Formats: sequence, C-alpha cells, structure tokens
Amino acid sequence: MKKTDWPIRWDLLLRYRLIEIIALWEGRLTTNHICHAFGIGRQQASKDINTYLREVAPGNLEYDRHLKGYVPAHQFRPAVTQGRSDEYLEVLGRDHALSETFESLDLGLPNTEILHIPRRLAEPDVVRPIVMATRQGRRLEAEYFSLSNPQGERRVIEPHTLVYSGQRWHVRAWCECNSEYRDFVLSRFRGDPQVLPERSRHKARNDEAWNTQVTIILRPDQRLTEQQQDIIANDYAMTNRELRVETRGSLVRYLLSLAGLGVDMPKRDPLIQQIELANAEALEAWL
Repeated sequence: MKKTDWPIRWDLLLRYRLIEIIALWEGRLTTNHICHAFGIGRQQASKDINTYLREVAPGNLEYDRHLKGYVPAHQFRPAVTQGRSDEYLEVLGRDHALSETFESLDLGLPNTEILHIPRRLAEPDVVRPIVMATRQGRRLEAEYFSLSNPQGERRVIEPHTLVYSGQRWHVRAWCECNSEYRDFVLSRFRGDPQVLPERSRHKARNDEAWNTQVTIILRPDQRLTEQQQDIIANDYAMTNRELRVETRGSLVRYLLSLAGLGVDMPKRDPLIQQIELANAEALEAWL
C-alpha cells in the first residue's frame, strides 16, 4: 500500500483537499496557497502538490506556464473532495473567521464578506463537563434555564449527542425530570455542571425520535410560474422538482427552520419563500 493510500495522514489530507478545492473553483493553484494556509515552506508545498499528482490523483492538474500555476486538467476528477461549491465556500468562511482573529493571517483567497447571525454563547467551564459526560456516557447534574422556567432549576440529564442545528448548539439527552429525551441548548446551562459517577442508563440507541429516519421532501413554491420553479429546482439540484433530505425525526423541526419553513413561520411571498414542504402530512408526528 502506498503511503498516501487511505487512511491518509490528517495534515496531508487537509493539504490535498485544499489543492483540489483551490484548483477546481479558482482555476489556478500555486504553492503560495499551501504555504499561507498551513505555514509551511515553498519546498514542502511543492512536494505536497507533486505527491498529490503522483499518488493521489494522477493527471488531475496541469502546470500552465502563462498563468504560472496549476490548472484543472480536462479529465479532472475529485479524489479527496466531492467537487461541491459549498466546499470552496466553507474554505472562504474559515479564511474570513481566522483573519478576524489573526489580523496578519492571509490565506491568499479572494476578499469575502460573511454574514453571521448573533451567536448564542456558552462558557467553556459549562461546555467541558457536558462534553465529558456525553463522551463517557455518564449522568450530568446542572442548572438549566428555559423560557418556561426562567428562574432556572437543577436537572439531571443523560446526554448522548451534541448537535449543531445551524443556528445553535444543543445536547440531546434523557431528562430525568420529564422522563423523556429532550434537547438542551448549551447557552442555557449555568454554574458548574457536575459529571456524576453513575453511567447513563438511557443511551442513544433507546432514543426513538433520534433513531427514526425521516425523509423531508422540498419543492419549488407552487405559487411560482413554471419557469420560476425550474430556476429554483436548478438552484437546489432537484430531481423532477423535488429535493429529498434524509434526517432524524428529532431534527426535522431544526432542518425546516433552517430552510425558512418552520412550523411557526407564516407563509411568505413566493418570491421570498421560493421553496415549500411537499410532504407535511407524513411529517406531522415530528412537527
């Protein structure tokens, strides 16, 4: 087996992914991209590109003397990425976030402006024990505040999974007070949560809503014209004007909220809403 065969060493995999992403979506890759992104010398960056071409994806890139950089070959096929635009956009987002923290950091990517909704903050002293209890499968005692109980109360929970819903982090856990699995927003824990010595008795495998696979079917808003619906279908790479999204029963509400289709959201102008839920009746148990 070649040293670059899977599993590829993590740091090399990140470099190979950047090589593919920059070459594919910007059309020109230089050693500067690798040097600036990973803080390595030009010789090492050149070696990474050559190893990628020799052992990971032969023939994927060609050197263009006029552009003084590597460009995607006609037969380019992604080897360590999926060739999706969101992979490039995520790189831009990380570049923007790092540049905000470290003013002198320049990854050599195009100027970008990223909009973020206000973040729900959680303190490290609160998050650490929650992560520990989740990973070790232990019970956790903590003070938790909610809109229904703004004074706060002590809760004993048995967490099994941390979840990012696109807008906030929460932990999926068995709640001993309510005798059911619930979602607890990380920013609403207070004080000093205590990891208890007892092992959790309610595991992820016992969480029915978590383990139930559900298909959400999205389609262009039917109030749009046929031509407008075709544009929306193309935006989302729909098949026969339908986009099927697989998720967990307990995550349906979060996914619909991200799509602007939350159960509490009023129906908006079709030019603004653009998509709608096609199988609401089948999802009724999760809404």
